[in-house]
Amino acid sequence: MQTYLLALNPTDSVISGFLPAAGRLGLSVTLLTDQPEVYGPPGALGPDVEVAACDVRDHRAVITHISRHGQPAAVFTNSDHLQTQGALAAEFFGLPGKDWRAALRTKDKALMRRHLAAAGAEPVRSVEILPGQSPAACVEAGGVVYPCVVKPRDGVASEDVVRAEDPAELLRLCAEIRARRPDAALVVEEFLPGELYTLETLGDGRRLHVLGGFHTRLSPPPHFIEQRLTYVPGHPAPVREQILEQLALLGVGFGSCHTEFVVHEGRARIIEVNYRAIGDHGDLLLAELLDIPLFDHILATHLGEALPESLGARTGRAARIDSPCADRAGVLTSAPGAVDRADGDVRLTYRPMRPTGERHPLHRTNRDYLGILRTVGPDQDSVDRAADAFLAAQRWEITP
Repeated sequence: MQTYLLALNPTDSVISGFLPAAGRLGLSVTLLTDQPEVYGPPGALGPDVEVAACDVRDHRAVITHISRHGQPAAVFTNSDHLQTQGALAAEFFGLPGKDWRAALRTKDKALMRRHLAAAGAEPVRSVEILPGQSPAACVEAGGVVYPCVVKPRDGVASEDVVRAEDPAELLRLCAEIRARRPDAALVVEEFLPGELYTLETLGDGRRLHVLGGFHTRLSPPPHFIEQRLTYVPGHPAPVREQILEQLALLGVGFGSCHTEFVVHEGRARIIEVNYRAIGDHGDLLLAELLDIPLFDHILATHLGEALPESLGARTGRAARIDSPCADRAGVLTSAPGAVDRADGDVRLTYRPMRPTGERHPLHRTNRDYLGILRTVGPDQDSVDRAADAFLAAQRWEITP
């Protein structure tokens, strides 16, 4: 069965998750990308994977390319940037997929806020600043409250997401982001207090499975770098139901979804919805922790298969993800290599995210990650001890 996978740059989710799953399902994959050269020479991804050049940000180019090769079995993407394009292509060919309207609502942060408010959810004060508009005029007209958060409307990975304490700081931050992204629309919204969590879901359009979620530890303000994710097998029922109700209002319920939210005084309020699997090894951790063929299930929904009533997920274990970050610009001169280790009943998997010898600026996003450590064990105490001991024994040296 011929399946098309839309992608930009290579990710661990695609290389280590979805492509092996496609092989297990007997699928022939054409990976459509605007960066074919970064995927290596022909055959580098396996005998059943072809890499083809395509302007994947344009749904018309995607549909035209696929139409030259006959009716596909599925069109799929795990990219934040390509969900609407993938959904439109799947709909064009009459294939199972996400509602393109829901994909657009979740990608466009201003549209998400407007839609949730219009549907009756508790509103979040927000202002959209389009390219060419005056941030000062928009902020004044929108009645921004402080502290607030400014972010690109279509951004990902906490890039250029910054907290502002007062009007002067906000206008300065808008100017700095505009200098880097002159064509980007911005969103300024009230800062939502509370503990940050995620909810991970998997659906087939009829049945929705909740896979648990994570409690997120962030870097100190004003930036929002995710430094640690601790697995939460089940959020309190009132919290879970509040988030599921908001996802239903957005039209989310097909394939995988990674939702970030805060809980404050019993209220659960969405920060953002990423209508794809959690990244930065979170999906790989879930597959290992729950002992389920997660990537196979996600692809199967796009082939039109119903999810089982029970996924048979293993329970009673704990896990966390740690992401050591660069704290300065420079050359990474010393760092640990890949590690796969069993420490009693605890399994540790470390993967470098940056090669030694390369110079990098300081991004203040997950592009500053030096590596990712996944730790799975029988209980949280043993997981925490093993992860803390591993991290304490490592050295990452950056030369300015």
